[in-house]
This record gives sequence, C-alpha cells and structure tokens, in this order.
Amino acid sequence: MDREIVIPGQLLSENKADSGPGTFVKDGKVYSLLYGVKNSKNRISVIPFSGKYIPSPRDYVIGTVIEITPSNWIFDIVSPYDGLLHVSEFPRRVESDRMREIMDIGSSTLLRIKDVSSSMKVELTMRERGLRTLERGRVIEITPTKVPRIIGHGGSMVSMLKKETNCEIFVGQNGRIWINGKDSEMDLLNEAIELIMKHSHTSGLTERISHFLKSENKVVSEEENTVLENNLAEDAEGEGEIQEDTYRKVDALLEEDEN
Repeated sequence: MDREIVIPGQLLSENKADSGPGTFVKDGKVYSLLYGVKNSKNRISVIPFSGKYIPSPRDYVIGTVIEITPSNWIFDIVSPYDGLLHVSEFPRRVESDRMREIMDIGSSTLLRIKDVSSSMKVELTMRERGLRTLERGRVIEITPTKVPRIIGHGGSMVSMLKKETNCEIFVGQNGRIWINGKDSEMDLLNEAIELIMKHSHTSGLTERISHFLKSENKVVSEEENTVLENNLAEDAEGEGEIQEDTYRKVDALLEEDEN
C-alpha cells in the first residue's frame, strides 16, 4: 500500500466533515496540520513522522500547570502549544482568588482537549468523569508516537499491564502516562514500559511482555494467571472506560502502521 506524504497546509479534502487528527479546517476545506503520512480510513488524519505531540480535539492528555491567570490555568501538554483550562471547565465552581488552592504551578492533571482552533489555541476541560488532579503515583514520559504500542489494539496491551501489575494506568495521547500502585508494582510496570519502547516494532509484543511480567511478579498465582488469560479479550473492551475514544484512535493508527 502506497503512503502519501503530506506537508503542513496541504489541501486534503473539499469536505470539512472529513477532518480528523492532524488536520484543520479553513473555509470549509480540510488541510494538513503536520508533516507526515495521510490516512484516509474513515475520516482523513495525518500521522506525524516524529516530534512533539500535536493536540487534537477529544484527546486525553496529562498536563502540568505552568501559569495561572485570573480565569485560566495554563498547562504544559508536551506540545509546542500550551493548553488553557478556563475556570468554567473545572468540575465545580471556583473563585479566581482560590485557583491556586485548587491547582498550583507544578500540579499534574488528567485532562481532555475540548477544542483546537485554526490558530492552535488549545482549550481543555475537566468536566468529564475520571478527570482530576493527580495527588499520588508517578508520571512517566514516552515518545508520543509510541503511545499506540502502550495501548494496543482495543486497549489489549494496557489492559494486560493493569492486570499483571495491579496498577492504575492512564495513558495520555501526549506521551505522558500516569501509574499508581505499590512501589514494587510501579517499578515493575515502569520496566515493562521501557521494554515496550525498546521493542515497539517487534511481533507478538503483548505476549512477550505478559510472559516477562509473569516471570517477574511472584505475587500472581498460577490460578490468577489462568483467569487473566481467559479474560484478556473481555477486559480489553471494558478497561479504561474514560479512554474509549483513545482506543479507537489508536486502532486506526495501528492498522495504518501495519499496512
């Protein structure tokens, strides 16, 4: 299958309804936002070759507060563009003089991108179930283009990681991953993520990482391992309910990569 390489500003479609991740709409037409590969499955998207994360509406991200104005928290989202969270997009009413009490500079937060304008003004929201400020656990940073390998088809990889390590995991599409559990479990999960990054383009990766975790994690009994194997497919559909859109986007990217 031939892959069409596109550049920023290149016309991709005359129909604005075709706009997907990595594109923008101007005067009813769809243009490329990035230098990368055009993917025309379902809506048109552009998969970047490398580099920083480019925000797209409805993406889940993990941000860090870098500035506070009278009405906005400004977040670093590992992108050339900062994200803005207006006080009205916080889950409850917040007075301006109390904003620093809620989230101060350096606070890490689970967020969703509400909108991205043609001038790359990135609006964030926390007004969805599960989005919150992080008060414990660890945040790991990986290359954003490797996020699909951490998630896997239908969330298969991330579901297996959760089950094998007993950790909570939230994967931001900007390359930040929040994990939470016992220190020993987080250490093991961190090691598994490093292995995924190192061997991201090898076949049978989920099975290999599962074998590694089982051999390292002596807490999981043989009976629990059997139950895990039987339920992996079901868990992949049910785990991480607040990230279902992320899984769908990842599946499209993985299919394009495999073709």
